[in-house]
Amino acid sequence: MATMQQMAALHRLYRERAHLPLRTRLLVTFGAVAALHAAAVALLVSGAAGGGQPLGIGLVLTAYLAGVKHSYDWDHLAAIDNSTRKFAAERRDPVSVGFAFSLGHSSVVVLAGVAVVAGASLVGSFMAEGTPGNLLLGIIGSAVSGLFLLAMGAFNGAAFLRTLTVYRGARNGATVSHEDLAASGFVARLLARPLARVRHPRNIYVIGFLFGLGFDTATTIGLLVMAAAASLAGVSPLALLALPLAFAAAMTLCDTINGVAMMRMYRSALADPGRKLGFNAVITGISAVSALFVAVITLGGTLHEAFGLGDPLTRWLGSVDLGGAGLLLVALLLSVWAAAALHGRATARYGR
Repeated sequence: MATMQQMAALHRLYRERAHLPLRTRLLVTFGAVAALHAAAVALLVSGAAGGGQPLGIGLVLTAYLAGVKHSYDWDHLAAIDNSTRKFAAERRDPVSVGFAFSLGHSSVVVLAGVAVVAGASLVGSFMAEGTPGNLLLGIIGSAVSGLFLLAMGAFNGAAFLRTLTVYRGARNGATVSHEDLAASGFVARLLARPLARVRHPRNIYVIGFLFGLGFDTATTIGLLVMAAAASLAGVSPLALLALPLAFAAAMTLCDTINGVAMMRMYRSALADPGRKLGFNAVITGISAVSALFVAVITLGGTLHEAFGLGDPLTRWLGSVDLGGAGLLLVALLLSVWAAAALHGRATARYGR
């Protein structure tokens, strides 16, 4: 009985927190990001000693920059953008989608880094490129990320097609409501039940963690090698723990900013569906296409690795390196947002 009462109390507490003002939730989310930065700095300062300090600082900065770079990979952006669109369409303010995804994603590196610092050399050998363990983790992570992006891309693609239909009706004088913009059709009905499990931004943490199992091998191995080399060079274990935390801090900062920016973008598009149908259609279409594009590349590469396929298509998909292409996606979305804002101001000023 006591357990049931405790569960009920926790549920009430969660519901109260879920209705916190938007500004408060923003402060809490960015406060958590700031705490990760403070923890990394505190570990570095407390663990640095003697001649190892410059080396430790340099490694932490390298890990931080690696986190910044990885946050702009296309799979990050596609997952965060499409998840944010889903929550925004459900009339929510998904402040922490980017933070939750990034925290789950970087947890893999943090756990591996802690294990290496603790002396578990087995972790490094297990995750070394080309080993069976590394191949298995890569297949699991890539399969999950590919299927999730495929589902999100297809779901938002259905919403995009619906928006185009409504847009044509609006040009003929039909009124538009939020319900008219919901995804519909066979694809939407097919995916509604699986995606219904993704109810809250915290669910994205699990998705991010599974993404992390198959994420950029070079980044993971690079951090483990840095930690092992620094340990041999005499850097304090506390300073070494700052490496994965710095990586996580940088990634969560960039992904949180991206998630909040996408939330504002989608809220702007959905706030006045009658006037912003074109903007809504464009950004929904871009997000859906980006998710489907990355899903095809990820799943193709996974099939090539898992079954050793020799056909040229999956071989090519497995070799595609999107690299910094995510920055192009960010630039495209921001350009569309800026163009829509300028158009809205011009319309308000000149009445046309």
